[in-house]
Amino acid sequence: MSRIEIIPVAGKALLRRFIRLPERLHKNDPAYIAPLHIEREEALTEKNPFFGHAEVQFWLARRDGRDVGRISAQIDKLALSLNPDAPGLFGMLAAQDDAPIIEALLHTAEAWLRERGMKTMQGPFNLNINEETGLLIDGFSTKPMLLMPHDKPYLAARLEALGLRKVKDVYAYLYDITGQLPASVRRLLARELPPEVKLRRLDMKRIGEEIRNVTSIFNDAWSQNWGFVPLTEAETDYLAKSLKPLLDPRLTSLVERNGEPVGFLIGLPNINEAIRDLNGKLLPFGWAKLLWRLKVSGVKTARVPLMGVRRAAGQDIIGGLLPFLMIDMVRKQAIEMGLTHIELSWILEDNLPMRRMNESLGAKPYKTYRVYEKAL
Repeated sequence: MSRIEIIPVAGKALLRRFIRLPERLHKNDPAYIAPLHIEREEALTEKNPFFGHAEVQFWLARRDGRDVGRISAQIDKLALSLNPDAPGLFGMLAAQDDAPIIEALLHTAEAWLRERGMKTMQGPFNLNINEETGLLIDGFSTKPMLLMPHDKPYLAARLEALGLRKVKDVYAYLYDITGQLPASVRRLLARELPPEVKLRRLDMKRIGEEIRNVTSIFNDAWSQNWGFVPLTEAETDYLAKSLKPLLDPRLTSLVERNGEPVGFLIGLPNINEAIRDLNGKLLPFGWAKLLWRLKVSGVKTARVPLMGVRRAAGQDIIGGLLPFLMIDMVRKQAIEMGLTHIELSWILEDNLPMRRMNESLGAKPYKTYRVYEKAL
């Protein structure tokens, strides 16, 4: 058998190969959508503020002069500052269905993390829990929404054969917004709100202040959740700038109580719907197709990647109503925009209040992603 060579990724040329490899592996997969190369080339470099508090290494696997796999390893120093036992991470996994290739990649990431003092490895994370989380294990026939992973069905069994075990599943819910709301939800939304509660869109003229509010609420709302690592203002600012062409205030909502922002929801048009046949390229004609589909013909789907309510604000009856109010506000505006479905993702398997809320709206879990763990 030919020797497998593991090559550390250094420089733009190798990074381009690293980014493009999944396109060849998924060549015959009708559900795969290649992310835009220009976006990946920025997200996987120090332009991404995650690199400001993390150590990251990428590798390519090569055999017979051909790239056959890839993987990354990450150590999040911010996570370690909050929890000295925080795991090392792996991610960006893609490979041919060949046990020696996948084993060589995993062992390389394990060794790198072990050498740096990590006791446990978790993943896949592309690149951390606030970006793309988990390995797709169910829902392969449907196309991924923006900023969600799409993997080969054989990878789960290959990881488990190498001693990795499930630590957590997360779900993506698909919400058909064109249907009538269930009677129980309509009764909830019909309640008269006290005058101190106000719903509004994000104010794009004060986007810097709004992003600070979103960061503060998010970090408070999810601070007790499994795997939580706070978003830094630099990360939310970077996300806002990166997604600015997609950020439509009609797909946002913010709740104030007594003038204080206590909850938010950000939805984004599903750019994957618009780039489905661009193969990651904007040149020579990709820009024109993308702009036409986003601005003229429109897309029919969106995703809610960010949402939260301050813990103190969610303790009473009105607080429990706030997520419903925010989702319904965006639902109505999305229908006016011509959208038909919204993905609510991702949701921890044991986050039962959020799961029950989604299901009470009629949303259905249609994709499952698994986070694995291995002692080092």
